[in-house]
Formats: sequence, structure tokens, C-alpha cells
Amino acid sequence: MRNDLDQIEAAFVGTPLAGLPIGHGPSGTILVADVDPERLREAWQAADALVPVTGRLPVLVTDDFDDMIAIRPEPERGPSTSELHAFVEAARSSEPWLAYRHHGDDHVADEGEIEFHARGVAGVDLSALVSDVVLPTPVPELERTLYERLLTDTDLHARVLDSVRLVTQFDYWYAPDSVLLMLLPTSDVRGCAYWVDFYGALTLADQQRLAEVLAQWRHQWDARLVASWGTMLQFQVGHRPTPGDDAWAAAGQLRALAPNLELSRWEVAVALPAGDAWFVHNRP
Repeated sequence: MRNDLDQIEAAFVGTPLAGLPIGHGPSGTILVADVDPERLREAWQAADALVPVTGRLPVLVTDDFDDMIAIRPEPERGPSTSELHAFVEAARSSEPWLAYRHHGDDHVADEGEIEFHARGVAGVDLSALVSDVVLPTPVPELERTLYERLLTDTDLHARVLDSVRLVTQFDYWYAPDSVLLMLLPTSDVRGCAYWVDFYGALTLADQQRLAEVLAQWRHQWDARLVASWGTMLQFQVGHRPTPGDDAWAAAGQLRALAPNLELSRWEVAVALPAGDAWFVHNRP
């Protein structure tokens, strides 16, 4: 309906979204085109602040890889109220962390592998911290021991943080050439996953599990989905995990959802309390 577009355009006055082309998108969404790739967060924050007015959660998308993301001359039907309610209820009862698991969680570290796991991806060698661990031992137990001991060594912790903190900074985010803002026809966090295009959630059941992840992360960390680029999701986090159990739990979940995030779990746990941007990468 043109009235919907007019109301949204009026709400955009005085924001970075003012004057941008706007029209109907796929499956009941509204698209705002020509978002400046250099001002991604500003555009999203403006739309997020207007959710009480528009009733629509925003997410940045790109048509660089998908020509179905385009403004349409007429509105396209989305899910009915009952269909979306059923989706949300299925998400609420799902168990996402039974399905989302990092492949490394099932590995066992043998003799000769300590340095591999204790050096991590960033390259700070912490082998001395776990030289007394009896092998073989499950990799998650080895990494947790390493992380707990790292927290007691201020100098080593600072070195690791300096090498990994970028992954929770906004400068680390991917920015495509062409950016659109998609306004979803819901203000429900779980419901928004119905429209999220993510390689890690290709089936309906996976979409529902992703919906529950979005709801859990919003509740625990005020993690808000900013962008979905197909193989990548980007979140703004309002409540950072604290070092220790919080950061360790959040790091495990993030790596489970993002198997292509090239850091060890203990490195992610060090990085999370030091930044407000989460990056999820899951690709073929």
C-alpha cells in the first residue's frame, strides 16, 4: 500500500534514510535502496530507533548476489498472521544448540597437538599454560583450561586481546558494494528470522532454530541483527559478556553458529568482552 510507504518516508525525515528510494520488497517487506556502504550502521540505527513507529524490524541486505532482492511495483504477499505465529512458536520450542555445534567440539587432543591448540589462529603461543594437562583430552576441556589460566596472567591476556580484538570491532565487518535496508513486516525478534537469508539456516527447521538464537542473544546480550549478507550475519551488541563463564558460553555459541570464524574458542572468549560487534560467518 502506498500509504505505508508514505508513512515510513515521513518517519525517515531528519535521518540518514531521508530521501532514499523506497518500495515494496519480497514477501511483504519494504526495501530502502541506495544505502551508503560507508554509513551502514547509521542507516540501520535510524531504522531500529523507529521500530515503535514503523512496527518493522530492519536488516541490511545486498543484491550483489541475489537479484530477487529488488523493489517491486506492487506489494507481495507475506506469511499470514497464523503462519508467522506458528513459525514463532516452533522456534520457541526448538533446541538450537543441539543442532548448531562446532566440529572441533568432538575432537580429542593427542600428544604433539598442544601447541596447535594453544597457539590459536592469531599466533600467541600459550603452550606453557597447559603443559601439565594429561593427554589425550577433549579439545573443549583443553581450551577451557587454557582460557581460565590465561585470565590469571594479565600480560599474556593483553597480548592475546591485542591480536584478536578486531573481530569484535565494527571495522571488521563486511560491507558489500550495493546495500539495501529491508524492513520486515514484524517487530518480533523470533519472527524476523522468517525473512533472514543465511547459509547456516537453509531449511525451515534451521530458520526456526536461528529464530530462537536471535531471541536468546537479544535477551542475554542485547545483540541486534544489523545485516544479513547470505553467508554472514552482523550484530550490534548492547551488553558485552564479562570475562569468565559469560564470555566462554557466548564464544561457544558464536563459533557454533559461525564455523568459518577463524579463531579458537578461547580467542573468541577473549575478544567478546572488548567489543560491541559480532560477526557470524558460515559458508560452503
